[in-house]
Amino acid sequence: MANSMYRASILQSQMHIQPSLSSRNFVPKKSNLLCFASSQFNPVRSEVSFCIGTHLIPHPNKVERGGEDAFFVSNFNGGVIAVADGVSGWAEQNVDPSLFSKELMANASSLVGDEEVNFDPQILIKKAHAATSSKGSATAIVAMLERNGMMKVANVGDCGLRVIRKGQIIFSTSPQEHYFDCPYQLSSELVGQTYLDAVVSSVELVEGDTIIMGSDGLFDNLFDREIVSTLSIHSDVVNAAKALANLASNHSMDSSFDSPYSLEARSKGFDVPFWKKILGMKLTGGKLDDITVIVGQVVTSPSTGISDEIPKTEVQGTDGVWST
Repeated sequence: MANSMYRASILQSQMHIQPSLSSRNFVPKKSNLLCFASSQFNPVRSEVSFCIGTHLIPHPNKVERGGEDAFFVSNFNGGVIAVADGVSGWAEQNVDPSLFSKELMANASSLVGDEEVNFDPQILIKKAHAATSSKGSATAIVAMLERNGMMKVANVGDCGLRVIRKGQIIFSTSPQEHYFDCPYQLSSELVGQTYLDAVVSSVELVEGDTIIMGSDGLFDNLFDREIVSTLSIHSDVVNAAKALANLASNHSMDSSFDSPYSLEARSKGFDVPFWKKILGMKLTGGKLDDITVIVGQVVTSPSTGISDEIPKTEVQGTDGVWST
């Protein structure tokens, strides 16, 4: 959840570290599994695809409507994964921030096989954004895996992605911000960003690589070293996604945890009053937020010669185990 909408005229930073909460039992949690089998005929070599687990924990105050994050996963080609994070500042204008992010992801999921997209995540963002009519804005990230192992990523804002190979992070995206807590965002208004502002990257994946994609609720509350250590314990993608989301959720409610969010806040000049500094105190705490986690493991599968004419896609809102 990005707190601030970008306005071209006046930029005002907002800062809020939530206190620790004692009760978490009311937070619904969704775990899903989706494995993609490559289907293009190739009798010579194996091809790669994603096996994916997801987990979503809404902001404690936004449980009833499921939070403001949205995501989708698709088995098109080697697999497509995407996350959008609705900008909460729209609530001040009596606009439901979740509508834009959910429609954006629904549009993107329906366009993965579009000829004009041509398996380009930046163009997918372009077309999905153009088709979205809801008022609001959202950050967004899309990753598309080709069967030869090349993954293309397009990112607008502060949703993120990490690639982990043999216990080391070999690739990570960087957030885009206008100022602290106000990321780049696709918007229904003219002042927002477009697909042209996306950071576009390519990384070659191999069997055994793990991809972590998430909204800023994950990366604001978890350090990269915690992500790596959690994956070393949980090899199953569903369990890994759940463990990462739960750990991020716990940190978000811990007012004493020195989180990535509080570290960035202090680096941008936000801190406790001077007299507290004299006493050795500093600004700490996680950031209460919607937390979306997608964990993808790269697997190889022998070509079968079977062609899927219609891509199988799952969008946020489906509970249980996904399989294709």
